[in-house]
Amino acid sequence: MPDVAIEVEGLSKSFGGRKVVDNLSMRVMRGQIYGFLGPNGSGKTTTIRILCGLLTPDSGHGTCLGMDILTQARRIRERVGYMTQRFSLYQDLSVRENLEFVARVYGVPQPEAAATEALKRLGLEGRGDQLAGALSGGWKQRLALGACILPGPDLLLLDEPTAGVDPQARREFWGQIHDLAAEGLTVLVSTHYMDEAERCHEIAYIAYGKVLAQGTVQNVIAAAGLSTVTVDVKGGQGHEVGHLVTQLGRELSAQPGVDMVAPFGNALHVSGRDAAALEAALAPFRSDTRFVIRADVPTLEDVFIHLMGRSKDEMR
Repeated sequence: MPDVAIEVEGLSKSFGGRKVVDNLSMRVMRGQIYGFLGPNGSGKTTTIRILCGLLTPDSGHGTCLGMDILTQARRIRERVGYMTQRFSLYQDLSVRENLEFVARVYGVPQPEAAATEALKRLGLEGRGDQLAGALSGGWKQRLALGACILPGPDLLLLDEPTAGVDPQARREFWGQIHDLAAEGLTVLVSTHYMDEAERCHEIAYIAYGKVLAQGTVQNVIAAAGLSTVTVDVKGGQGHEVGHLVTQLGRELSAQPGVDMVAPFGNALHVSGRDAAALEAALAPFRSDTRFVIRADVPTLEDVFIHLMGRSKDEMR
């Protein structure tokens, strides 16, 4: 296996005259967990389908698992596990029957034994006879993951795998993803959750089909060049503080140099690309004893919102 699992350059894809993927380039190393971030309709799913050979790009080229995405799509599909947003297994079959069915479709030797091993690996032993349709969202995702890895793929493509799943189930799911990556499996996952993105080795932010930032989480945050402060609001109680937070947020949002204001309880998270302009906007409020202004560090969520605003401006 090559050290580079995915390497594509200049990928573009349009539907009905609308460009969904626009000159996209990326590289994913083998054994890496690579996160895809971006708003709905940004081109994440289309890119994933191109990478696994389900769609042909209008232009661009590249390789997936060392095979050409244009001429060897069928061979790529044989080595890839693809988990879609929608649960795609048979609701009226049991957990074990679904796994055995997948094993037989892919020609896995001893499908019954393979299904039993998958049940153990994913903590589903006590649920083998339960109908898949009766599982909770978290257990359905665990079953879907088991079906994806049953044929022994080299690359796992996960399209928003934990949407609608509770936090504990999400944490357990990601524990399994890291275990698989430690064994050499490459994982490309799209997500809206910032805490999940922070679990990835590298991330890419995509909007309107274009990659706006990519690299490690630390590098993406640093490259955004945001200055951030937190304003703690004091004075008054209950709705009085809430009203003050709202009022201050509106005033700051209208100031030049302030690119983003987000409330967090009785505090405001304020960011801007120009540190001097941000300080000038905050200066009139520093003498007000109702506010405590302290320097903070930008988060991935700050960068996400900043990039989303920037991409909208570019589209306009």
